[in-house]
Amino acid sequence: MDTNPDIVVLREGTEGLSMESYAETLRERLPDRTVALARTPTEERELVRNTRVVTGISIDEDLLERANRLELFACTFAGTDHVPMDALADHGVAVTNAGGIHAPGIAEQSIGNMLVFARRLHEGWRRKDRREWRHFQSFEFTDSTVTIVGLGSIGREIVQRLEGFEVETIGIRYTPEKGGPTDEVLGFGEEDVHEAFAESDYVVLACPLNDLTRGLVGDAEFATLPPNAVIVNAARGGIVDTDALVTALQSEGIRGAALDVTDPEPLPANHPLWDLENCLITPHTGGHTPKHWDRLADIVATNVDALETGGGLENAVIRPNSS
Repeated sequence: MDTNPDIVVLREGTEGLSMESYAETLRERLPDRTVALARTPTEERELVRNTRVVTGISIDEDLLERANRLELFACTFAGTDHVPMDALADHGVAVTNAGGIHAPGIAEQSIGNMLVFARRLHEGWRRKDRREWRHFQSFEFTDSTVTIVGLGSIGREIVQRLEGFEVETIGIRYTPEKGGPTDEVLGFGEEDVHEAFAESDYVVLACPLNDLTRGLVGDAEFATLPPNAVIVNAARGGIVDTDALVTALQSEGIRGAALDVTDPEPLPANHPLWDLENCLITPHTGGHTPKHWDRLADIVATNVDALETGGGLENAVIRPNSS
């Protein structure tokens, strides 16, 4: 075992994917560097001592104390709330995330969910289960108004894929003065959110969960949405008030919801959302992709080179020597 690797891959996996595959993909991207996979806690403690780059879900603070030369921690998740950011900053370690690697899959799933409701495919599936050949009326996605809440990597991928569907788009972002790829751009202020929701046939949530967005969609927002509206949550469950959502769906205050995330998550087996025919649920699979390691390895390889050249880091959350 090389005790002085350039890059150490920690042992804990993600989304059922092999960390061995990740390490091998990094070796392909960085043939002139040594990449070591730490398979045990002992190996992790030994390997981090002299490496410059560690990558994984998170890094334990005890492990961080052993890392004498560490310059970069490359998180394999888009979110870093679970990472000891203060400790890493105190050690002068840069942190990057996996933001953007899930965006194509999430965008495709979001559009798929909207099309399911537009063509009422879920009603067709129910009738198939009953072996029932009986016609039903569907709608058209064309000429709909779609609001995308959040114009980061996921929101932009959704907007890109909506081109050609002949829909109107409204984007909601933190800095609406910067404009964006949608037909109209509004901010996160209460007045802007309600203005967008009042016009929406579909609302796609693609924003981070933070103090501003937690509970963003509650009773008041469901009251503003038209009865034919569908909400697609591709972000985080806490952005939607779950009790308000259940009420809106049960009372047909909105037409439906497609949830890849829930609050609570996992959704308990006895939760009323499971029994609602106008609610589609997937178990947080929107970002799953066979290209997960390829896209992440591209980011990490770029940043390993940047450490040598002094260039900027891609997907930086904490930059070198920043706090």
